[in-house]
Amino acid sequence: MPQSELFRAHVIDQVRVVRGDVRDQSLLERILGEYEIDTVFHLAAQTIVGIANRNPISTFETNIGGTWALLEACHRSSTVHSIVLASSDKAYGDQEQLPYSEGVPLQGRYPYDVSKSCADLLAQSYAITYNLPVTITRCGNFFGGGDLNWNRVVPGTIRSVLRGQQPIIRSDGKYVRDYFYIEDAVIAYTLLAEKLAQNAELHGESFNFSNETPVSVLELVERILQLMGSDLKPVIRNESTNEIRKQYLSADKAQRILGWQPQFTLDDGLQRTIDWYQEFYSQTA
Repeated sequence: MPQSELFRAHVIDQVRVVRGDVRDQSLLERILGEYEIDTVFHLAAQTIVGIANRNPISTFETNIGGTWALLEACHRSSTVHSIVLASSDKAYGDQEQLPYSEGVPLQGRYPYDVSKSCADLLAQSYAITYNLPVTITRCGNFFGGGDLNWNRVVPGTIRSVLRGQQPIIRSDGKYVRDYFYIEDAVIAYTLLAEKLAQNAELHGESFNFSNETPVSVLELVERILQLMGSDLKPVIRNESTNEIRKQYLSADKAQRILGWQPQFTLDDGLQRTIDWYQEFYSQTA
């Protein structure tokens, strides 16, 4: 997508790009060998919950089949020594006790949640059975500059305000989530890969990353409106189904074992995100 930050910031010019299907194990094996890859971040997935509910098979094929293809390719590789697999807080499913800790059973029930539970368990299986150097991240809802999926609440709300339109909340606004700023996520993933390369005891371990500030969708929208100095009122459509009401994480394990701490508060991240979209719109208007 030409508007994506990958192209706009010319980052695409600084990396080697191989186009293909994450389910294509032979292609993955060739890439790992040809480019002598030593660190793998598995981020490829169908990430939209609504699409997963409408099209479960494509979600399962990509999120589960793509994961076992990559894990097997890494298993066959002689160069890979660190794999960070992106799971999700959705992998935990609906739990009575919150916040989630890493010891909570994985019990996704809806299509997207099931795909993340399965991918997560596959990674653990390869770590235990073959001592594959893989660790698992479980995070909440990412947000930050560069996200052009306007159906997501953060970019959608900011765009609505910039257009002078009422922001849309597709749920009843009462769903509670962790919202995790993307720059904190990058730091967390990089740190985890470095620690994994140094410590075999981390093979198969999972880590929650969170700024531990859960908010409802309505509260999040109201924060954005306040930070943007807007008096617009959100339109609550109450259309969401097959989603868990409350999900949020404890990051205690990552803090204790990895020495990780978030660098940004929720409001810090939101303000930086708002600044990015304001600049984006000023350049594309």
